[in-house]
Amino acid sequence: MSRFLLQKKKLLEEVLEKASSETTEQSSTGILKFLERSLLDDFRISLSYRSFETYYKTIVENEKDYNIKPMILDDLSKYLGYENFKAYCLDWKTIEYTINQTVSKIVINIVNKPFINLTEFISSHKSMSSGIFGAILLIGILFSKGVFTPKECMYWNGDHYQLAHCNDRNPNHHLIPIDTVKLKYLKRSTRPDTITVENSLGKVWYDKNDNNVEFFTSHGVNPETDKTLKEATEHIIYTYGGENAN
Repeated sequence: MSRFLLQKKKLLEEVLEKASSETTEQSSTGILKFLERSLLDDFRISLSYRSFETYYKTIVENEKDYNIKPMILDDLSKYLGYENFKAYCLDWKTIEYTINQTVSKIVINIVNKPFINLTEFISSHKSMSSGIFGAILLIGILFSKGVFTPKECMYWNGDHYQLAHCNDRNPNHHLIPIDTVKLKYLKRSTRPDTITVENSLGKVWYDKNDNNVEFFTSHGVNPETDKTLKEATEHIIYTYGGENAN
């Protein structure tokens, strides 16, 4: 496997996920064009949407390496709030992602044989390298910690729903059972200045509180207030979106 391939794959996935959560665009081309504009307007980063599309299709969808220039990796990392790509790679999320990707390809079926006598296993595999033993022990620990158990709950993180383990003890996470529709489609727009009558009428909903309007990408309720969302009219979009956004 090429060096940093998994980290680059995760980086591209997170960049696209962030862009998707910040726009009302639904098509892949629309989202990528929004990303191109955001990179240029907010970070002075010049990267065409077609270039990002090539990176994504090659690395994420086809799982093949692509020689992305270090400067571009740094720029994409800055978009996610990191100083550079090195800082991104040092983050724990890429470590967990790497382990998950590696474990998925291990031949040993731990799920079907969960009870392993470690002493017998070691004595019968004396030729195995210490590195592999270390990996197996680490995997065992991670399984016991629930790292690889499915996430069947979710919580609202401010602008979209985030998957979580149902035994998550973080007091800031109000856990609810997974609702795949809300998880995929309900997001709060963090860029109301991009919402216009031309591109958003019939596609966004809103919640108004103290003359402040928040736009959402799907119908339902505001997860923070439990108020039913209303479909945004031309008047609401014109008054609180685009160049008139707060």
